[in-house]
Amino acid sequence: MSYSQISPQELVSLKQSNPDLELIDVRTPAEFGELHVDFARNVPLDRLDVSQLKANRNGHAGRPLYVVCRSGGRSKMACEKLVAAGFDNIVDVAGGTQACEAAGLPVVRGAKVMSLERQVRVAAGLLVLLGAALGFGIHPGFYGLSAFVGAGLVFAGITDTCAMGMLIARLPWNQRSSNTAACSR
Repeated sequence: MSYSQISPQELVSLKQSNPDLELIDVRTPAEFGELHVDFARNVPLDRLDVSQLKANRNGHAGRPLYVVCRSGGRSKMACEKLVAAGFDNIVDVAGGTQACEAAGLPVVRGAKVMSLERQVRVAAGLLVLLGAALGFGIHPGFYGLSAFVGAGLVFAGITDTCAMGMLIARLPWNQRSSNTAACSR
């Protein structure tokens, strides 16, 4: 069992013929509040509860469930998690919210936030710099911090998972309610 993928243009056509189309956005609430497709519902990847989602779809189990994120990485992970949990008819929106906006889908825009990917780069860079500075200035053992972060980045690249990203996604500023977004379409 696997999932399929559609373009944002196909999603527009499907939404026009099916107003009840279900689209979940798996980004953090803060990212969702910044920009999202107007008919998307926020279900953050780090809190994706497949049993609850399955229960909420009672009666609509055969209907497609469309999944989107910023650019495609997290939606792919969510699709894989849903398929592994026994969902069928899961559809990934290619290119994510960025591609949906570029394709002209109606979006809701709120306050600008720093993307999760950018937060990970800043945190990793600061930890490497801190490890190097402490290793040079205090004790060489602190170089291990830089090595640990480097190894984590290599692991994240190989496995396409990021423990630091999942941790940062749970920080308070990433939990800001998406309902506070100023709407414009």
